[in-house]
Amino acid sequence: MSRLWSDLTHTLSPYVPGEQPRIPGLIKLSTNESPLGPSPKALAAIAAQATDDLRLYPDPEATELRKTLAAYHGLDPAQVFVGNGSDEVLAHAFAALLKHDAPLLFPDITYSFYPVYCRLFGIEAETIPLDEAFQVRVADYRRRAGAIILPNPNAPTGVALPLSDIETLLKGHPDAPVVIDEAYVDFGADTAIPLIASHDNLLVVRTFSKSRALAGLRVGYALGHPSIIQALTRVKDSFNSYPLGRPAQASAIASVQDEGYFRETLAAIIATRTRMVEGLTALGFETLPSSANFVFTRHPQHSGAALAAALRERAILVRRWDAPRIGDYLRITVGTEAQTEKLLTALTETIAG
Repeated sequence: MSRLWSDLTHTLSPYVPGEQPRIPGLIKLSTNESPLGPSPKALAAIAAQATDDLRLYPDPEATELRKTLAAYHGLDPAQVFVGNGSDEVLAHAFAALLKHDAPLLFPDITYSFYPVYCRLFGIEAETIPLDEAFQVRVADYRRRAGAIILPNPNAPTGVALPLSDIETLLKGHPDAPVVIDEAYVDFGADTAIPLIASHDNLLVVRTFSKSRALAGLRVGYALGHPSIIQALTRVKDSFNSYPLGRPAQASAIASVQDEGYFRETLAAIIATRTRMVEGLTALGFETLPSSANFVFTRHPQHSGAALAAALRERAILVRRWDAPRIGDYLRITVGTEAQTEKLLTALTETIAG
């Protein structure tokens, strides 16, 4: 039936998400989901929405959620945009802000949805190589650019940029949109949100999927100058004027209001990440400094493909890309303490074997 496809559809190479296999006893450390679950208050808020009111459309402007996020981040509600996960928010940003005569710049090793969106929206892009340590060099972005998008921390490497480097990017391109994708920022990087007040070209994109453990509800948001937010809203309302359902809005509000649980779970994940890196180092792995809820690591004496296959045989799933420069690296989500111990035991047996 591909004869019915549009010319655009034939040219697309869709994003490939992490596997969701059904393997008995699977330890899934491949999709960067939280191992600890959402706030109990968020779960209670979802349950409270299971009423006859579900026959009604949700608030199309997500007014209370936007007010809650604005208060939490010290902004005005006019500076907040919400959508179905950060991927949808990013899609609206690509359509509303990132297509210009000059190319869009982003790293050569980064979130693989970016080139997908470029093909979908017909955006010319130029990838900027990470350095030998897999870090972004902001000096390399001193070139003609219609816009810039960077994850901070980067994915899949987990390496973060200091706030001073992001400010350098903003000052170097005052008339170009700069999008900072902060999906993993809560796990150890510095947020760029304080720079919004002095840079009207900055958009910060965030998600409830990782640090707030609500991946199953699909809630994302963006923060920036009201004019940038208005551009996103124009695209949203030309596509889907009711993006977030009632349960999603209510649970996101409750999650933001449960700061104690949020900080407690973050601390636990960061502590387990430290334990994982220590165990990997003891086994001879070389791991990049991570500010995310995953690590990017390789063993100099074992191929990434062989290690990933050996782990899969033991019902442990990690992520690997068959791509230049990173083919021997594994991206491993930080799981529970028990999952981490099983991972390290499996790797010990594999390397010994």
